[in-house]
Amino acid sequence: MDRRRFLLAGAALAAAGGVGSGCSGPAGLAYWNLFSGGDGARMTEMVGAIGTRLEAVTLAWGTPYYTKLAMAAAGGRAPDLAVMHLSRLPGFAPLGLLDPFDDDQLAEHGLSQDRFPGAVWSRARHDGRTYAVPLDTHPLVLFYNTELCGKAGLLQDGKLKPMRGERELLEAFGKAGLALAAARDVNPWRLFWTLYRQQNGQGLLDDGKALTALRLLEKIGTTARFTDNSAAVALFGSGQAGLFWNGEWELPTFQEQRTPFDVAPFPQVYDRPAVHADSHSFVLPHQRERDPARTARTVAAIAELVGQSLTWARGGHIPAYQPVATSSAYLNLLPQANYRSAGAEAELDPPVWFAGAASDLQSSAGATIGAVLGGTTTPEAALGELKTTLARLQNTPSPS
Repeated sequence: MDRRRFLLAGAALAAAGGVGSGCSGPAGLAYWNLFSGGDGARMTEMVGAIGTRLEAVTLAWGTPYYTKLAMAAAGGRAPDLAVMHLSRLPGFAPLGLLDPFDDDQLAEHGLSQDRFPGAVWSRARHDGRTYAVPLDTHPLVLFYNTELCGKAGLLQDGKLKPMRGERELLEAFGKAGLALAAARDVNPWRLFWTLYRQQNGQGLLDDGKALTALRLLEKIGTTARFTDNSAAVALFGSGQAGLFWNGEWELPTFQEQRTPFDVAPFPQVYDRPAVHADSHSFVLPHQRERDPARTARTVAAIAELVGQSLTWARGGHIPAYQPVATSSAYLNLLPQANYRSAGAEAELDPPVWFAGAASDLQSSAGATIGAVLGGTTTPEAALGELKTTLARLQNTPSPS
């Protein structure tokens, strides 16, 4: 490791409060995560419920978190355990910033391929090895106000009627009103990627299918109340919009507000069911000298945490661990279980180093797509901008 990478690694550890594998001592395993608010409280509850002691440190979400994690791993003095969005794995595993799991050791704790959805397990692997253990899938979903949608004739037996195709989708949005957020968590890129993959769009950009998705988003923008996330949440929560396209993580907000609502998977508009999602996963950040005994304890802790994922599901996330996801306790957890099928329809960002949560791709492309939703850019112009953005990112060397 050269001097610059050594200094960066040291800065990362200092910024995180000096927590690393060499600092946690026998009191517990060092554990970094990025959960705040309700998710933070639920993770604290899960950590407190397991037998393995974890010394948890919560860092700022997004770029600050991944920068510190990368620098700590580059220096080989990372924590024993960390949380990572699975969509960010292509920017870490190929660069040696993560240590692979031993599949036999995982299996000893019930963490084998058959216990997780294929949509996320396949993305947890790189070069034939497992680098992540998924905790959840967190997709975009469609919230609906049961009172407003009932008056609009959109319910059948108390549930939202199926919508197929652009016409039925736009008619429903027009009847009940749609609140739509432009924010970190519901970046417009995620809306685009959902519609693109529903057409089975391949690669980063197929011009014809991308244009179809952009043109639908333009139409949606003329119907929706497109605003920042807080305002969009308030519109739906106060009954000023009957439909809300957002992540399932907003579910506790409406429960606390006693909004009359339910949740459905996002409708299949095109050829196949698909929805943008990501997966909070557990990873082993690279350490220069990984202690086998500590690693064994870390794997045991991961197994205990995924076993606690019913607690995690109360925040809206779909458990990735199938013994929990298929349990009667989860199937009776409503409205969470109503959109569980989205776990198998998850479409993560494309597996390139510059994509994923809080990435350059989501930021740059999201701004372009947001302009289409806001009516300030045409779909055709946006397609050109997206192609320029992708060319720039593809020609940018990956960090080393």
